[in-house]
Amino acid sequence: MATHTDLDAVWLVVSPQSPFKIGQEMLPEEERLALVELAIAGNDRLRALDIEAHMPKPSYTIDTLDELVSRYPRHRFVLLMGEDNLPDLPRWKQAERILAEHEVYVYPRPDVDATDLKAYPSVRVVEAPLLDISATFIRDCVRAGKSIRYLVPDVVENRILNAGYWQ
Repeated sequence: MATHTDLDAVWLVVSPQSPFKIGQEMLPEEERLALVELAIAGNDRLRALDIEAHMPKPSYTIDTLDELVSRYPRHRFVLLMGEDNLPDLPRWKQAERILAEHEVYVYPRPDVDATDLKAYPSVRVVEAPLLDISATFIRDCVRAGKSIRYLVPDVVENRILNAGYWQ
């Protein structure tokens, strides 16, 4: 998204608790933030944020966007999401407000039909290389003892394996 859009930078928000993932086992937010920071080190167009760590839980996108706009009033914020998440967007807290106040850039995913939402003027599907790699796929590979080399940066692979995550 950082190289296939008009965005100057992409800020990656590490969410401590998604309302759609309540009850699911997750790594501690500090460790997830550390993994993101390792993955993006050296890329000045990417930035990891823990803004939601200091907000009420669960995390709602509209609240995070409001907080970002409040803290950084000179920036324009665009919501980035995978196309597989787009069909659920109407269930999000204040989804209509998100669509009215922010552009939504969508990364294409295979076998997803979100035609209804693509009709919104604020939604733009980005032309980008289709990489069918998800966090779930990576975790499943680790659990199965399969290599994740080339799926994540070497430093992230080493941290995951040395810490014994998902093994």
